[in-house]
Amino acid sequence: MSNKGENKAGISAFDFFCIGFGAIVGVGWAVSINGWMRNCGGPLPASVGYILALVMMIPVALCYCELCPMLPVAGGGAAYAYRAFGEKVAFISGWAAFGGFVTIIPWEAIYVVDILSIMFPALKAGEPLYVLADTGIYLGHIVLGTIFSIFMFAINWKGMSASAGVQRVLCILLIGAGLLAMVASLIHFDAGNFEPFYQNVGKGSHTSFFGGSLAILASAPFFLAGFETIPQGVEDAGGDIKSVGKTVVLSVGLACIFYAALLFTLGSAMPWLDFTNKDIIANPAASNLFKMIYSGSTGVILYYIILSGALCGLLTTWNGFMGASPRLMMSMARSNMLPKFFAKEDPKTGTPTNGLICCLILSLAGPFLGMGLIDPLTSFSAAGFVASWLITSACVVRLRMKEPNLERPYKIPGGIATAGFAVLMMAIIFVLLFVPGNPVFMGGMAIKLFIAWMVLGAILFMASAGQRNALTPEQRYDNMFAKMK
Repeated sequence: MSNKGENKAGISAFDFFCIGFGAIVGVGWAVSINGWMRNCGGPLPASVGYILALVMMIPVALCYCELCPMLPVAGGGAAYAYRAFGEKVAFISGWAAFGGFVTIIPWEAIYVVDILSIMFPALKAGEPLYVLADTGIYLGHIVLGTIFSIFMFAINWKGMSASAGVQRVLCILLIGAGLLAMVASLIHFDAGNFEPFYQNVGKGSHTSFFGGSLAILASAPFFLAGFETIPQGVEDAGGDIKSVGKTVVLSVGLACIFYAALLFTLGSAMPWLDFTNKDIIANPAASNLFKMIYSGSTGVILYYIILSGALCGLLTTWNGFMGASPRLMMSMARSNMLPKFFAKEDPKTGTPTNGLICCLILSLAGPFLGMGLIDPLTSFSAAGFVASWLITSACVVRLRMKEPNLERPYKIPGGIATAGFAVLMMAIIFVLLFVPGNPVFMGGMAIKLFIAWMVLGAILFMASAGQRNALTPEQRYDNMFAKMK
């Protein structure tokens, strides 16, 4: 593929937006929104927190916006780091991002059966098969999770176009449900429901409104992850390649606004201290809210519409990462950073076949793990994504100095200064994730998981040295960027 946009058939910019936005938003707004309020000290600090996240993330998204059309190959941050810093840094970036990617896949498989169990309680009938992390695992969960995993696998096996077509429909339904939730909440708007404007009712390490707003940054990287799915599919783009990079910024910006607006509107519909009280309103709180504020059939209809929207969000995230994860594996395998086995792709559809099979196995594991492992997986993923975003932002700075004449279909406003700000923000967030006693701290279990994952990556990288050395550095480089030619 040339990095000059070609008017060829392929995935459109709107499809890429649906892939990115759908992968970002997912189900969090429907099942975690009361938790966000509780952890941040209210809907207003949580809402402001996502505006702060917007300020933090847009410079990062702009970095991807410049790099994506400049280096239009699968791999995203791993490919950019390879060009800027070489294969060791590329492996760190790719492996950290891959940890986040493959964690999200079983996460979605866990949550989809939980949502369906709410809609169809018979799925939890009888005694659980076993208990893991204080959570019962039921036969119905395993069967249903297996069916959905195979369904997602089958869609992505057909190629990026088939995946994008499904994503487009699901994303529109997701957005429609979210907008309906906002409007239905605003009908019951009462400013008194925001009081107290701040109160630490959770276990967060904060004592003020601003501290509560910062607390959202511990989980925001997980709930804003997904825009990286766009660069992974860039080899299948059609039309002006520059527009693909712009969809990264658009998807991130609108996702932050979407979350902030939902926190504000849903928090205004009933006293937020009641909304965050599990004894008063059960999960999924966003759906159950409407049963409480609307009587009769109206509340029931809204309940099922919002729950269905949550299910669509689950599937958009699952679908997005099911397509992106094997493409990241394929990119790293092309240059022998991962076994060459994962570089295999279908010549007709471009599907990374062996990588997709690996992701299917991970997806199938989800229903066997259950909801008890959700929180550690969430925070572990956040650390992986932030590490990759930090390196990717640094790539813009490095390549601006190293290769100033490299063709850049899109140049970010502010240039090195904007990219440097993104590097600074990501470095601060990454450090704070590991420091106890601050609002962004991700917890001891997540730290252990992250360290174990990176150590595993280092072992694999050293063990594959013989495989890499079978090719010259120039050959490995050419394999990574072959699709640009």
